[in-house]
Amino acid sequence: MECSLAGNEYIKYILDTYSKMIVRLAFTYTKSLCDAEDIAQDVFVSLIEKNKKFESPEHEKAWLIRVTVNKSKNFVKSSWVKKTVPIEEAETKAVEHKSDDILAEVVALPEKYRTVIHLFYYEGYSIKEIAKILGKTTGTVGTWLARGRQMLKDRLEGGFEDD
Repeated sequence: MECSLAGNEYIKYILDTYSKMIVRLAFTYTKSLCDAEDIAQDVFVSLIEKNKKFESPEHEKAWLIRVTVNKSKNFVKSSWVKKTVPIEEAETKAVEHKSDDILAEVVALPEKYRTVIHLFYYEGYSIKEIAKILGKTTGTVGTWLARGRQMLKDRLEGGFEDD
């Protein structure tokens, strides 16, 4: 489906619709809000440079998720990240509320679990859709989701009793 919006209107639509999702997803990999925002910018630049036409809004969103995951993985593997020490204060600003405590625990999970947890709970994808996005079988995604849930349960158990 070709977007009927032209130029700047399309860019504004994409930014308004997907910015938060892309930053949250990148954050699950980088564990740094600043780095996640940089990756989001790179994703949007890639979209603009490629001038990609999408079959549907779902295809558009899936493409953005795939590019975000790839750019995030590349960033985490880069020598720059391996040779630098993160500033602790910048990271703590990203987690201020109880709902963010859960996100912090999701971010602490191993990569395969945090990705499926994020796509399932934060983005609302089904197991079948996640499998297609990640190029995995539905059985693998289901297993990762179950294991990720159990890890989160173990980490969060009793964590909110003082409210």
